[in-house]
This record gives sequence, structure tokens and C-alpha cells, in this order.
Amino acid sequence: MRTAYFDCIAGASGDMMLGALVDAGLPADKLEAELSKLHLKDFHLHINRVSKNAFSAVKVDVHVHDDAPERHLADIVKVVEDSSLSAQVKKTATRIFTRICEAEAAIHDSTVDKVHLHEVGGVDAIVDVCGTLAGLEALGIEQVRVSPFPLGRGFVTGAHGQIPLPAPAALALMKGCPVAGSTIDAELVTPTGAAVLSEVADGFGPIPPMALKSIGYGAGSNDLEIPNVLRLLLGDARSGSHLLTET
Repeated sequence: MRTAYFDCIAGASGDMMLGALVDAGLPADKLEAELSKLHLKDFHLHINRVSKNAFSAVKVDVHVHDDAPERHLADIVKVVEDSSLSAQVKKTATRIFTRICEAEAAIHDSTVDKVHLHEVGGVDAIVDVCGTLAGLEALGIEQVRVSPFPLGRGFVTGAHGQIPLPAPAALALMKGCPVAGSTIDAELVTPTGAAVLSEVADGFGPIPPMALKSIGYGAGSNDLEIPNVLRLLLGDARSGSHLLTET
């Protein structure tokens, strides 16, 4: 069974997931071809190899030329549904953005239809989510497993001012998933990272037994005291091998 294991060394975010997929063997032109199916013309990818604390990793940046400042769920769903992506990618992407809106609505005592998505409603977030899903599909992944999520601490500035870390939306999206605190003063798992990995994960725990085929490192934006990378292991695992935590 073709397996992907996301090792959240320094957390997970949209750019880290895309970078890890490319470094593990997803051709950059294949990723760009899949993203062209979104029919969004106002962005392009910058894909570069960088060093994070002496770790060679791939950094994927989504450069947006002209983006709407905020979107509602219906706006995002329309972009996804109007795309030429596979039916499964559309279905999963819609579920991911719906969960994000539900988390935001609960935090701000609002309703899903009234939630304005700021950081996770832009073209870059749509590209991150759909690109990750399409990339997993293109690599023929049949099973996804994820390490426990590491949680940073401190504060970040968002659309609603100072936000404590872990960000409330990200934390809500990690319900039911194993987490572990850290002493790192930074946002490690973003709402996009939490939503995507918690949705696609078939289980959480240590690296499963598998015949390892390739390894990829996706770079985050910040420079931390640890390598700011998300590690992706691709291999073939025996069907039915043990899951520490099933989802």
C-alpha cells in the first residue's frame, strides 16, 4: 500500500506540505499543471531549494498578483467546484474549508455563512490545500499517516489582533489528534496545515513499517532554533499494519 508519512518536525503549513511533496518526488511541472485546473490566473509558484539549519529543503511560495482581501465559504467552494480537479480532490477540499469555517464560527460566536476567511481564504490558501491534495493523488498515495502535532507558544498578530498560540482555529482543527507542547515561541501548525493533515490522515503515530522509497523536506518561512521543516516519507507498507490512533 503506497503510504505517505508526514513527520511534523517543526509543524505543518501549506507551503511546507507542497515543498515536502516536491522534494519527495512530485514533479514541479505536474504540481503546476494540477493547479492550473483551478482556473485562477492571478498567482504563480516560486519553488526554490533552501537550507534550514543545515537541512536542504524545498520552499514553495505562492505569489499572488491580485487577491480578494477576504472570502466566505461559498466563494471558496465555487472556486473549487468550478475547477477541473478530480472529484475526490474537490470533495476533500470542500470538506477542509468547511471545517475551517466551522472552527472560526465557533471561536467568534458566529455562523458558517457569516465567517470571513482572512489568512485561510486567500488564493494562496486555496492553492496550498488543492495542491497538497492533488499532489498526494498524483503520487498514488493510498494511505496517509501523521506524527503528533507539535504546538508552539507565544502570540502572533492576525486579522483579529494578538492571537495566542497555538492559534484557536488550528487547535480546534486538531481535536481528536495527538499533540505535544514545545518550548518554541512560534506558530508551528497553521490552521491550513492542521485542517489538511487531520482530514487526510488515516492514522497518527510513529513511522509505520514500510519499504522506504523517497524522502522530502518542505521548508517553512521562519528561522527557528530547530530545522523548520516538514519531513515526508513515501514508501510501500503492508495493508492493515497497526495504527496508533485511528481517525
